[in-house]
Amino acid sequence: MSATRLVLVPTPIGNLADMTHRAVAELRGADVVAAEDTRRSRVLLDHYGVTTRLERLDAHTIAARAPALLEAHAHVAFVTDAGSPGISDPGAELVRLALDMGATVEALPGPTALVPAIVLSGLPTARFTFEGFLPRKGSERARRLAGIAASGATSVLYEAPQRLAATLGDLARACGPGRPASVSRELTKLHEETVRGPLGELAEAFAGRDVRGEIVVVIGPAPEPPPAAEQRPAELAEALAGAGVRGRLLQSALVALGVPRNEAYRLAIAAPGADSPKE
Repeated sequence: MSATRLVLVPTPIGNLADMTHRAVAELRGADVVAAEDTRRSRVLLDHYGVTTRLERLDAHTIAARAPALLEAHAHVAFVTDAGSPGISDPGAELVRLALDMGATVEALPGPTALVPAIVLSGLPTARFTFEGFLPRKGSERARRLAGIAASGATSVLYEAPQRLAATLGDLARACGPGRPASVSRELTKLHEETVRGPLGELAEAFAGRDVRGEIVVVIGPAPEPPPAAEQRPAELAEALAGAGVRGRLLQSALVALGVPRNEAYRLAIAAPGADSPKE
């Protein structure tokens, strides 16, 4: 059994002043600081006068290097490029490995882009789901888009700048262009920006922009299904099919949005390019 103490240390997502006293103390007191990118982390450590030795430990090296590193040191601090380790980064794999080895794992509270983006969106915060990064293509992307479209909770996802416009377009087709949403980028930095509006307008606004920085997209929950007489199932089916939702996925999404099961089945069959959904 390992006697190692692994501490996940959050680092600022932009503004270096967001580093906590406790985080700095953990970095100074550790035997070694394992970092996703030693060059980026060196800038932060130098800023706070931390002289602890740095070792690179990223998604490509954790499996091969982490066991020996944890065995060799009693106190290991781990930092990622920005934010709280373990959220959409290699930290999650390191935690699983450390626990399997019997190490003690601690996670310090600190900066993350997730929470400020939700608050700044102005959308409901009582319930939300975090989607991380969506798959880039294929049936799994379509499945996740359908889930967001049908969700009764606010949805939050990260996206790369070069893929933002395409993702907003897919979301507008899946959820409807009128679904409220927000796009936050460069949080805590000099050029911080949050743009709010319907998904259709956001998709159009960002289509022609050269976007930079870290992106957080927040999508409002699906509205309560209207009475059956007011529903427009064919339009819902067309919007979801346009986002790549087909077959059983389309049928399930329509049912979740309040369409009767038999009608959802018929519309799923009739959708362009659809295979017959099997019961």
